[in-house]
Amino acid sequence: MNHWIIDRDIVPLQSWVEAFPLVKMLHPGEIGAFANQAPGILWCRQRANETLGSALQQIRRHPGQFVVVLADEPDDSIVSEALALGASGCCNTYSAPEVLRQVALVAQNGGLWIGQEMLRRLVGGTSRILGARSIAQQNNEWLSVLSDRETQVARLVASGASNKEIAEKLSITERTVKAHLSAVFEKLGLRDRLQLSLRINGLGA
Repeated sequence: MNHWIIDRDIVPLQSWVEAFPLVKMLHPGEIGAFANQAPGILWCRQRANETLGSALQQIRRHPGQFVVVLADEPDDSIVSEALALGASGCCNTYSAPEVLRQVALVAQNGGLWIGQEMLRRLVGGTSRILGARSIAQQNNEWLSVLSDRETQVARLVASGASNKEIAEKLSITERTVKAHLSAVFEKLGLRDRLQLSLRINGLGA
């Protein structure tokens, strides 16, 4: 998978290089002329006080290419704008390498990355909306295809818990949580935590 980072500074951050050793830098002025059709992810950096729309609207994506926003000061409005403009997600510019790799994995599999905090708020709001619905009214067919442990992990994800929090609650390792989560995604035909949260809370197909 190719990775291009759009930023006015041509020197990549160390965390970017650690996440993607072969990452290539693009100056914003080169976006319009960018014609590389190889599959990959274009990471568009949004510095503080910079507008996002103009840069994203210039990007001409080819099949197999995805866009993710790197925000210096991410908040709900930036995430919403990024998704509205067709980005596959938005994360903090200074995210750790392992987080950047997770974002890339979600994006290249067609999912959306919105960040743990926004996911918590979204899930919390969804749970409140559905609070009055009876269990009988919800589609719980997913329960029949998951193991007991996978069901526990899925429900905790749907409540907004992070992998670390799930590991602590269930007294298992984060690696085991990730393994269960991968199995859940595969069995339910889902791509990311957002889709899983919506399914568990009765809003997904």
